[in-house]
Amino acid sequence: MKSIAVFNNKGGVGKTTLLCNLAGFLALERGQRVLVVDADPQCNATQNIFSDEDVDNIYEQDNFTVDSIIKPLALGKGFSNELSPTFSKAFGVDVIPGDPRLALTEDVLASDWAQARGGETRGLRTSFAFTQLLERCQDYDLVMFDMGPSLGAINRSVLIGADFFVTPMSIDIFSLRAIDNIAISIKNWRKQLHNGLAQNENKDDLEVKDPRWKLQFLGYVTQQYTAKRNADGERRPVRAYDNIMNEVAGKIKDNFLDESILSLDDVALGSIPTFHSLIPMSQTSRKPIFSLRGADGVVGAHFAKVKEYHEIIQNIADRLTSNLGTLS
Repeated sequence: MKSIAVFNNKGGVGKTTLLCNLAGFLALERGQRVLVVDADPQCNATQNIFSDEDVDNIYEQDNFTVDSIIKPLALGKGFSNELSPTFSKAFGVDVIPGDPRLALTEDVLASDWAQARGGETRGLRTSFAFTQLLERCQDYDLVMFDMGPSLGAINRSVLIGADFFVTPMSIDIFSLRAIDNIAISIKNWRKQLHNGLAQNENKDDLEVKDPRWKLQFLGYVTQQYTAKRNADGERRPVRAYDNIMNEVAGKIKDNFLDESILSLDDVALGSIPTFHSLIPMSQTSRKPIFSLRGADGVVGAHFAKVKEYHEIIQNIADRLTSNLGTLS
């Protein structure tokens, strides 16, 4: 089992759309057993995958959600052994739904991090909430985390547990600045965790098999730009976007590849131009973009766009899988 966090410090870059479609592709067309963990209190992945009726039922029936992972720790009851995800037939994945109540427990994760940095067992155990969850997910090929855009305690706990992270980026200067923020935060969190573990004298009480920092950069995807085809038929971003896109590679190299065996070409997983009305069609039908059909509202030129998206997400999935093989 490998775990991937889909993360960017900047909001509105298409994290959830990328995650849901990539997870769906790997499950439906590559036969992988995939678990999606919606660790964003806004619950966008949950709403993208499930119908409104299904979402209402999840919360009305008090189903297992991401809050079920954190709440026992917040109450001082330790790790929960429950794992009861909800299956999505349309995406072919199991899902631990998001939960707005997760925002209320972030303060617990934040305050306990101060204890974790000092080597206290309680603080470390709380910070390992998602590490311990992942140790109970060995039946899956892949666990993918959808995350909010913050550098807060919830996301820190996810990244402490995850094996890899992928960064979706919109083509603007704010995404470039976000890369710097992520790199600084990851460096600090890794150092603080290392120091906390070095000071802890009760490692058996942590109840996690491998508490070490494992996170590695797996790649990035550029998104949400306007593209035109050049004389060779190659799709390229228009000049206004192209100028910023040329800066992305340098930022990635400087911040994420110092200790990696992956090359700059390896981590460039792909680019997804704006697909306009296909996005709301997918959200309305609760289906991956590459699975959209006439019954979902696809007409005329939309069919060519669905095919194009299928080719793009397939290439991204193949490159991601190749990188996983290299780093594993």
